[in-house]
Amino acid sequence: RVLVVDDSLTSRTLERNILVAAGYEVDVAVDGEDGWARLGARAYDAVVCDVQMRRLDGLGLTRRIRENPRTRGIPVILVTCLDSPLALAAGAEAGADGDIVKGRFDQRELLESVARLV
Repeated sequence: RVLVVDDSLTSRTLERNILVAAGYEVDVAVDGEDGWARLGARAYDAVVCDVQMRRLDGLGLTRRIRENPRTRGIPVILVTCLDSPLALAAGAEAGADGDIVKGRFDQRELLESVARLV
C-alpha cells in the first residue's frame, strides 16, 4: 500500500495510475497535512511525496514521519522539480530514502524505487 502526496492533480494522478497499473494499492493526499492525517489513519508500505506543497511541504512531512515511532520505518521517496545537489541533499537530510527529479521523470524509475524499498 502506497500513499502518494502531491498538491498537483496532474502529478498525483499520473503517479497513482502508474503504481496501480503495477499492482499497488494506492491512496492519495493533496498536501503534506492531508498526507500526515492519512498516515495516522492507515498503515502504508511507502510514501511518494512532492517536495514543494502548500501547508506542509515534503521535507516537513518526511521529518514528521521520521520523528514518529509508529511511522519512522516507512520508506519515503521525494519527487522534486529542483535538480541540484543542495536540493537533493536536503531531502536526504530530512530522512528520505530516495528521490526522483520531475524533469527526468521516468515511470520505470518510480516503480524500481518503490519496489526496492518495500
